[in-house]
Amino acid sequence: MQDFWRQLRSLVCDENFLHMLRQMETLVSKVLSLAMVIVLVVAIVDLWRVLFQELATEPYGFFSTTLIEIFGLFLNVLIALEVLENISAYLKKHVVQLELVIITSLTAVARKIIIFDSKDASSMDLVGLGVAVIALAGSYWIVKRTRLWEKNSDEEDEDQTDL
Repeated sequence: MQDFWRQLRSLVCDENFLHMLRQMETLVSKVLSLAMVIVLVVAIVDLWRVLFQELATEPYGFFSTTLIEIFGLFLNVLIALEVLENISAYLKKHVVQLELVIITSLTAVARKIIIFDSKDASSMDLVGLGVAVIALAGSYWIVKRTRLWEKNSDEEDEDQTDL
């Protein structure tokens, strides 16, 4: 019984516990990336299905649906690729790369704007998209500016240590 308590204490030790959490995060990330690959394959199959269906119906060689709907399908594939890249970057560095997340979000909002149907939407929908674009663009600018500032301050530190 004493051996059981000793093993239990070693499991909840900070270092061991953090190691178990990292392993769990890695496992979840790998499962998510496999699920994202499935989503990506389905999105590509859907895109090809729509393209062939559109090109095979009369009038042949022309699209009966709007190009905006087809662009939406292309952007779905791009967004899925970016999400997969986010997961892959996390698996490599075990850090969420904020810049990638913001770019993925900007792509998703851009997709929404491209396929936006003003007939079925209210003015508040348009305002919401505008606010989202401004917030994401501002966030991206702040992240880039901070990285540039950090890079410059690191270079200044290196220059001072060389003296």
